[in-house]
Amino acid sequence: MFSKLASLQSVAVLRRGIHASVASTASVATKKTVQGPPSSEYIFERESKYGAHNYHPLPVALERGKGIYVWDVEGRQYFDFLSAYGAVSQGHCHPKIINAMKSQVDKLTLTSRAFYNNVLGEYEEYITKLFNYHKVLPMNTGKTIPLLLRSQ
Repeated sequence: MFSKLASLQSVAVLRRGIHASVASTASVATKKTVQGPPSSEYIFERESKYGAHNYHPLPVALERGKGIYVWDVEGRQYFDFLSAYGAVSQGHCHPKIINAMKSQVDKLTLTSRAFYNNVLGEYEEYITKLFNYHKVLPMNTGKTIPLLLRSQ
């Protein structure tokens, strides 16, 4: 499998268009000697060389976000219409969310559903009462829901 992905490198470079037209092993390798943060072009080249994609990314190398805005590595500001496909509909780096995340990570980073934990039941109770549901099953993708319904 890895060899198949490696042989597709030239295709990935071609699909990048003008952003990868100068991509080469040397340009990515020499970045270690260049001072300063990486440029968009370097980021595009490195991802084309080492990364496999399930779709072609937009030619913007984001570095940070705040509220409804994101900035690329060159400092250009953009309005974030995509919002990570809705995952950050509350905006980037909302202080209440960041504080809640930091507080939880200090206590317990992640648990498997193979165990109970002290916060999942509270969340489930809140959601079922909010939407007048009988039960809720948190999931990580929209694909999971139709599969679950078909299995019933």
